[in-house]
Amino acid sequence: MLPDYYKCKKIVITAGPTYEKIDPVRFIGNYSTGKMGYAIAEELAENGAEVHLVSGPVKLEINHPDIKVYHVESAREMYAQCMDLFPTCDIAIMAAAVADYRPEEYHETKVKKNADHMTLQLVRNPDILEAIGQMKKAHQVVVGFALETDNEIENAQQKLLKKNADAIVLNSLNDKGAGFKHSTNKISIILKKGIIFEYPLKDKQDVAKDIITCISQNFK
Repeated sequence: MLPDYYKCKKIVITAGPTYEKIDPVRFIGNYSTGKMGYAIAEELAENGAEVHLVSGPVKLEINHPDIKVYHVESAREMYAQCMDLFPTCDIAIMAAAVADYRPEEYHETKVKKNADHMTLQLVRNPDILEAIGQMKKAHQVVVGFALETDNEIENAQQKLLKKNADAIVLNSLNDKGAGFKHSTNKISIILKKGIIFEYPLKDKQDVAKDIITCISQNFK
């Protein structure tokens, strides 16, 4: 348990993937399991926070009296829920793997296989982290996540500035055991003031402890 930093704090967390529908049976998605976001939510609740978990489609359950779960499917649904919750929150932790694009057209019936090639037109989804960064007040803390495959630190630092976040939790697919589909993760936490904290590979529950400890120590 940490000191009383999180007691009486209202925190919104996103977790899992988003699904962007093509037709009633197909969608664009990713491999996120939601384990990292759910682990953070549990650790925060155990340390006295009021947690609002906005979850994409995952195979996880959570049962804690101080965690309220909002189940969403698409990026736009997640965006709307976060926009509703964030103004009254103290901290936002954006751990979800949100789809950057969605199909421009949704087909009400299953698209039939009629040709050798199919063109799918995509349009940009709203950027939840950027929107929250633009609306945050001086007392609010915004933490984003970055999953990179190259130029990891540089790309994460650029994201930190562009989104007006206070910290970025970085993990790389080049690190064995990190990222999607694992129960472990290896992270670096990059702060706006230029400080970088690096952590070894750990179980995601222990990674969650590192993340909330880092927040409590650097944002008073």
